[in-house]
Amino acid sequence: MDNTDNRTDLPEGRAEQTRRAADEAQAQTAAGKQAKTGGMTRRTLCLGIGGAAVMLGLGGLKMANPQAIVRPPGGQDEDRLISACIRCEKCYEICPRDAIRPAHIEDGILNMRTPTFDFSDGYCDWCTEENGGTPLCVSACPTRALELPAGATKENTIIGKAVINTDWCLAYKLIGCRFCYDACPYGAITLDDENRPVVLDNKCNGCGACESVCVSLQNGSISEGATSRAIIIKPLDQVER
Repeated sequence: MDNTDNRTDLPEGRAEQTRRAADEAQAQTAAGKQAKTGGMTRRTLCLGIGGAAVMLGLGGLKMANPQAIVRPPGGQDEDRLISACIRCEKCYEICPRDAIRPAHIEDGILNMRTPTFDFSDGYCDWCTEENGGTPLCVSACPTRALELPAGATKENTIIGKAVINTDWCLAYKLIGCRFCYDACPYGAITLDDENRPVVLDNKCNGCGACESVCVSLQNGSISEGATSRAIIIKPLDQVER
């Protein structure tokens, strides 16, 4: 009789054991998943991913907007340049003064790899010696992303404007520096009563000669805190009037 009762209870006991084993396995699986997500619940993880996506999207939209940058001759029409430029790099390669460089992502996604000026080592003289005053970058552009309007000259084509940071300029510390004044080919920089450079906006076309010779960053102890040269070329819409 006892043996019969034991045999009758056996299936129910096994079912209970199976249920317990399944519950334990499920709990272990959940714990393992939680450990892999740094202790976060599924809801917390989803909220975190969603928030990150929103922030990334907002940042992406900001980066997508093209930022004003200094363009080579013929690239002053931003909309036409961005739409026509195929990022072929011919303008960088042909520049005899190595002053044209590709724009970076911080200049805006739409601007990436489009031509911009870097006056660290050279400036733009419209290839006067190399091509008789016709910019080689314009001649090399296969899509006319760089195209000069009729009657354009290096005197009337405004690339940008020179801006002096008087906190970083050595001359404003009475050191006696005048490299930018001597380098300007258009007489767009004059000296005040204390021999400090002053930009004449009506004569400056943004060629970059002044920036290319500025030595303020070579005197770190004097221009402490400087993040760029004391005189740089800025796009027109960034120049305070």
